[in-house]
Amino acid sequence: MFNNQVSTYVTASITTAGVLGGAYYAYRLYQERHPKLPETWEQVGVLKNIFAYPIKSCGRIQLNTAECSILGLKDGWLRDRVLMVVDENNNFITARAYPELLLVTPTVRNSILTLKHPDMEILHVNLAEVVALKKPTTARVWGVQVPVLDCGWEASEWLSRLIDRSSIKYRLVYYASQNSRPFRDNTNTFYKFTKNDTSGLADEVPFNLINEASVDELNTRLTECQVTERNFRPNFVLTGAKAYAEDNWKFVKIGDNVFEIIKPCTRCILTTIDPETGVRNTKTEPLETLKGYRQLEDPRARRSAGTSPRMGIQMALRTGPGGTVSVNEPIYAA
Repeated sequence: MFNNQVSTYVTASITTAGVLGGAYYAYRLYQERHPKLPETWEQVGVLKNIFAYPIKSCGRIQLNTAECSILGLKDGWLRDRVLMVVDENNNFITARAYPELLLVTPTVRNSILTLKHPDMEILHVNLAEVVALKKPTTARVWGVQVPVLDCGWEASEWLSRLIDRSSIKYRLVYYASQNSRPFRDNTNTFYKFTKNDTSGLADEVPFNLINEASVDELNTRLTECQVTERNFRPNFVLTGAKAYAEDNWKFVKIGDNVFEIIKPCTRCILTTIDPETGVRNTKTEPLETLKGYRQLEDPRARRSAGTSPRMGIQMALRTGPGGTVSVNEPIYAA
């Protein structure tokens, strides 16, 4: 038994090392093609919070410090949006249609992912075993096929009972590549995406920042509800900046990490679901209010966004992977 465990963890460690090596190689390719970074920076505020969401559309984990990789935030086995739930056709599902996912609370200790939900027993998934056992399959994110590893029947049974939709079997899968997934066919070429900017399982890019002042300003316009940064599921929460100052930035720097702003974050129906209760706002707020004053102005940008309003910024790493970010660090912009 002990030998089997040692073999499992050694195999998982080798696999993890390969993932990190591939991410660094991807970064070196980017540097060769895009070496120019800003030389002058202005402090715009402070990093108030860091959040990672191990499972796409599920709960968050708050961190004091995290490492930045090409694919997003990480802290040991904890990685941002490295897992997702798929249906019987291997298509990803989200809280847009399955709001009960928002109430799944994850924790990661060493390689053990623990999931809790008010209506369910506790579930444990050993991610090291998932990686070592290598049960490869494929799944689809926004129509793009991605390599994943199946997390086993116990996770499948747990999720299927939680979601409980017409006896459909759902599965938990783990992203199995060191590279960003390919672009989808309708990716808007107006934005400066590179092949390393699409992350693994996140909707668009690896890093999302929200400005606390922008959320506060939005709340002054809302009469039916109040929102917090939780409605917008950011990785970074900035405090100390002026509302919507982020609209005018091209780069952000936290510690030694430089991020390029790829695009504004255009918002969907997920923002209208209360992250604490999973209940939808009957008047689709705050989305309707945002649509009234936060539309994209450039018609080229609106080709894919339509009437989806902007709130927050989507960023990709432009310095080497492995750098860290910490709460209370100054944030600079250029």
